[in-house]
Amino acid sequence: MQKNAGKIDRVLRVILGLAVLASAFIGPQTVWGYVGIIPLVTGLIGFCPLYKVIGINTCPLEKKSN
Repeated sequence: MQKNAGKIDRVLRVILGLAVLASAFIGPQTVWGYVGIIPLVTGLIGFCPLYKVIGINTCPLEKKSN
């Protein structure tokens, strides 16, 4: 699995995921708060399946040494 999420993208996903997940415990306490697991996990691993499907890559290209 090749990473397709850049550093800023990953940080934003983790923050958003934690915020949405926190709503399951602090806010209205509905099961919809567990949707926050998706951006949290994709931010932690650096791979987004939806990005793969639509062909987006926010991860900078790594230089290959010869």
